[in-house]
Amino acid sequence: MFENQPKGLYALALANTGERFGYYTMLAIFTLFMQAKFGWTEGQAGQVYAIFLAVVYFAPFFGGMLADKYGYGKCVKTGMAVMFLGYLGLAIPTSADTNGMIAMFAGLTCVSLGTGLFKGNLQVLVGNLYDDPKYSASRDSAFSLFYMAINIGAMFAPAMANAITNSYLGKYGYVYDPQNTDPEYLEALYGAYGLCFGVACVSLILSVLIYFACQKWFKHADVTAKQAKAQQSQVVELTPKQTKDRIVALLLVFAVVIFFWMAFHQNGSALTFFAKKYTNLTVGGPLRFGFNIFSLALTAAAVYTGFSTFQSKVRKTKVICGIFTLALIGGALALYYAMPDPISTLPSDYQQFNPFFVVALTPFCMAFFAIFANKGKEVSAPTRIAWGMFVAAIGFGVITLASSGLTSPMDLGKDETQSILSPSWLISTYFTLTIAELLLSPMGISFVSKVAPPKFKGMMMGGWFVATAIGNYLSSIPSTLWDKIPLMYNWGILIALCLISAIVMFALLRKLKQMTE
Repeated sequence: MFENQPKGLYALALANTGERFGYYTMLAIFTLFMQAKFGWTEGQAGQVYAIFLAVVYFAPFFGGMLADKYGYGKCVKTGMAVMFLGYLGLAIPTSADTNGMIAMFAGLTCVSLGTGLFKGNLQVLVGNLYDDPKYSASRDSAFSLFYMAINIGAMFAPAMANAITNSYLGKYGYVYDPQNTDPEYLEALYGAYGLCFGVACVSLILSVLIYFACQKWFKHADVTAKQAKAQQSQVVELTPKQTKDRIVALLLVFAVVIFFWMAFHQNGSALTFFAKKYTNLTVGGPLRFGFNIFSLALTAAAVYTGFSTFQSKVRKTKVICGIFTLALIGGALALYYAMPDPISTLPSDYQQFNPFFVVALTPFCMAFFAIFANKGKEVSAPTRIAWGMFVAAIGFGVITLASSGLTSPMDLGKDETQSILSPSWLISTYFTLTIAELLLSPMGISFVSKVAPPKFKGMMMGGWFVATAIGNYLSSIPSTLWDKIPLMYNWGILIALCLISAIVMFALLRKLKQMTE
């Protein structure tokens, strides 16, 4: 799993981990922040959330175009600085009026533009490491590991948001209450959420330190096609037809994955609203294990040491990894048994399950497809994307079953809840959607880095994020319809779109293979 990987992968992955930790800490409470501070409905907050996500993921297209001309590393560094200004602006306390809204939108703009310069171009640097024939066979596994590292940061983010929120509310004598509309309570609540933006500032500083400290490990990958040609490096020359075919193939893939991201990014909107309105936030019994972030972290670490136990070729290493695995599992269980029963949770806490499942399931996913590769039947990235769309439909089938018999939001009052469902329904939904994500996202990024014409690497990686941006914006549809149509219809729309996309992708497989050979 970690064999035949350059050191630069780990440096870039860790730099991205820190940045993503701050970003997802902010994202975990973003819609809740807007509702608490400005009194917005789910539809209004969901619309702003979707627009922000759309801009965040659309900006890398232009960031990639700039990087293809001026250099990937320069854009990454500039992006870090602009993002920091944005998070700092969001963290500064403001009043709940028009000036507060202007300050919020200014901060969001900086975060979006900075991400556009940073995110896609960092991934181009990762891809460039594997243009070296020595590492080319490890490209897919590298992006799986890179994606796993992103989700380590995302996994701890909701727990950080939870800790800050509860601590801050406690200072004012409050506990979290989704039905409390007292102005003083809401002021304390959005003040707590504002501190989460400060976390993003600190984590970004750590990312900057890692990036600069380890820059020599990946400096050779910071080369555009023009620079490589000037240095007389080996550059793949494509005919105009090959260039056109590859771009068309990528555009076809981008068109399909739009609908995955539309469905997937309900985690910060519709699925969070579902947790707030319908899920029992008081959790008892074995399910408490999932709400202790340190138990989850130790479990995820045990997965990796467990794999090392079986995969290592050195007996001593096997024994050491085996001991560590048992110790990690023991530690996770000890933390679980020390938890009170029951515990109180927040709606944002459920967002930690997706990144946890990404981190914990990545080795299993890599091992599963390695079996096919070793038999000479490697599963292509487009095929995995098609299956990912199908599995996403199953994921929303789970939440549809959970919604059967519930009173729809359209029939509930604004602050009324029907908190009767077991958390296991949402956890199961996140588990299934994570499997879909692992099939689609890291393989899609790897496919882009491999197929994109050398002259347009940055722009094509940006194109992947444009597809994500469009999907993110469309993710506002379920939020907009939240209190206007029956709940089952909302999930049914997402199921239908995922199934149609899967069918289209399966139909395109042969054509995509011909166009990228």
